[in-house]
Amino acid sequence: MLKIDHLNASYGKLQILHDIHLSIKEGERVGIFGHNGAGKTSLLKCCVGELKAVSGSVRWQGELVNTSRVELNVRRGIGFVPQGHNVFKELSVAQNLSIAGLMHDPAHVSEVYQLFPILKERQDQRAGALSGGQQQMLALGMAMMGKPKLLLLDEPTTGLAPIIVRDMFEAINLSSQARGTTLLIVEQNVQVTLDHVDRAIVVKQGRVIFDDSSDQLREQKSLWHLF
Repeated sequence: MLKIDHLNASYGKLQILHDIHLSIKEGERVGIFGHNGAGKTSLLKCCVGELKAVSGSVRWQGELVNTSRVELNVRRGIGFVPQGHNVFKELSVAQNLSIAGLMHDPAHVSEVYQLFPILKERQDQRAGALSGGQQQMLALGMAMMGKPKLLLLDEPTTGLAPIIVRDMFEAINLSSQARGTTLLIVEQNVQVTLDHVDRAIVVKQGRVIFDDSSDQLREQKSLWHLF
């Protein structure tokens, strides 16, 4: 379980998160929505230990998330895919996946290739020569090499064609169901994401203003202007 208690965080003197209090159950799929600058990415960064809390706490499976020690949190089963194509562009697809799996069983790569067959086809190709969608698949595959129990995704479908978005979500769901992975997905593509999550959270100016089922958010049309 992920438990966030009265979390406040800032960049310098600018406070970006205000008294966030959330509990995410094991295996739950959660979408986080809101305008740019609402604090969504900052919330994910606190969950993986990249951004230090001013006050409050983030606990994963009962233990505090290590601040500024992202690598330790990754070893504890927290996977994070930042926005953008975060791959080693000069290395091949296979080399990227190998590096991502150094602390784990390299045989996991077969599961990644099963989820993303195009990566297997292009395993010897330089990552920088892949399309944007393929690079995003590779970034997600690299996170999956660690078999995370909690997977944090920051706008994984940005700039992707609808058919790639569909394939991306299908792969995420298959992996989640097979492993019981807990998912937190920050997305601007609200309508599509709501089809793939159980719960929806809306953040405005660093505060949670809605926390309910995805179906309930569909009915709350008064909130749609916040997306």
